[in-house]
Amino acid sequence: MEPAIKLQPGTNSRGSELEQRVTKGDIRQKIWDYMEKNNLANFPRPVHHRIPNFKGAAQAAENLPSLREFKNALIVKVNPDKPQEKVRLLVLEARKTLLVPTPRLRKGLFNKIVPPPGAAKEIIRVCSTAQGVKDFSVPVQLDAKVHIDLVVVGSVAVSKNGWRIGKGEGFADLEYAMMVSMGSIDEKTVVVTTVHDCQLLDIPEELMDNHDLIVDYILTPTQVITTDCKRSKPQGIIWSKVDLEMMQKIPILKSFYCREKQEGKDVALKDERCIDEKELQKFSGERMPRKSANATRLKSDPFEKTGSCDKCEEETECETKAQSNATSRVTAVYMGNIPPSLRVSELKNILRDHNVAPLRLNWQGAQHRAFLDYKDEITAEAAVTSLAGLSVSGSIIRVELAKHQGDNRFRSQTNARVNRQSLT
Repeated sequence: MEPAIKLQPGTNSRGSELEQRVTKGDIRQKIWDYMEKNNLANFPRPVHHRIPNFKGAAQAAENLPSLREFKNALIVKVNPDKPQEKVRLLVLEARKTLLVPTPRLRKGLFNKIVPPPGAAKEIIRVCSTAQGVKDFSVPVQLDAKVHIDLVVVGSVAVSKNGWRIGKGEGFADLEYAMMVSMGSIDEKTVVVTTVHDCQLLDIPEELMDNHDLIVDYILTPTQVITTDCKRSKPQGIIWSKVDLEMMQKIPILKSFYCREKQEGKDVALKDERCIDEKELQKFSGERMPRKSANATRLKSDPFEKTGSCDKCEEETECETKAQSNATSRVTAVYMGNIPPSLRVSELKNILRDHNVAPLRLNWQGAQHRAFLDYKDEITAEAAVTSLAGLSVSGSIIRVELAKHQGDNRFRSQTNARVNRQSLT
């Protein structure tokens, strides 16, 4: 099928002469204008400055299960945009693990979507929507040992040889680079995009840069295209393309910056300088982790601590707050009606299975209850959602946000219990 839109070098979307060759911005404008003019998109409209919610998005997504790579995938990461909603539903229906990036990377990198146990088909569908992503998600920590088998992204334009253009903010490219940095993807990870047929066009190779994400498969309402792209995908975060403004807008970048700086990697920013600890503190009030002999070792399990369980042996993330401030900010989740036969080790396994392992676990088995401490209210509420309806040995566990969150006496009492209860 020939591209519906053809680019003429030397002209822009209005047909006027250009002094330079066609740009990515010209291509985006051409696609957006064409889709609006021909009514090829659904809500939200207009499509300008968006990943278009093209008509036929569900049909394009239906091609995904036919891919061998999808059938074999265990963990799939899908962007949160509306046109990929059907893709997210297919992943959940196939009982695969679904990861979705946090909006604009403001709070972490991505979340795991966790439908309630025994969820009906309608609830599964809700989980695939934007609201469901908010209500049924659990944050995935940067040091989590997770391998993503398949990545699905949206596009504004894509060529049959796999070159992709997004909406211009670079989030898909940056997300991929971050996943490389945290070891979640490798050369075996397959990248797929779903688009309308009109979004297929020839993209000049000179527009592609080393930070641009390329795709292995293109799914449209009418065809499946194998790109056989030979161009390399991003190999990690290219700090020379990051500036201070981007660091401020995307807080999670600071964590990667600190980690890679400690590993001795080149982290000079766009203006050819590095950021020191004081500058990072100006951004967020956070402190750099103390470097130790084991500073590059990452913890894959929040329960893996030594010594006093009230404090990690080492700090591996830039976002780690000073301990005195952390205890005043954490949010506790109450678990009640715990059966007498349940052991604390078994509870830890349950929390790991639901991907809601807390910062600290305050065990009160004799009173048939426990308190789970999380870094903030959003994470705590996500844990409550994930554990809703939990049944252990025939007992329905009561799970809710603990009362008296701001009570220092309550906090000191729970911390005292933490010091007495080892998590090892």
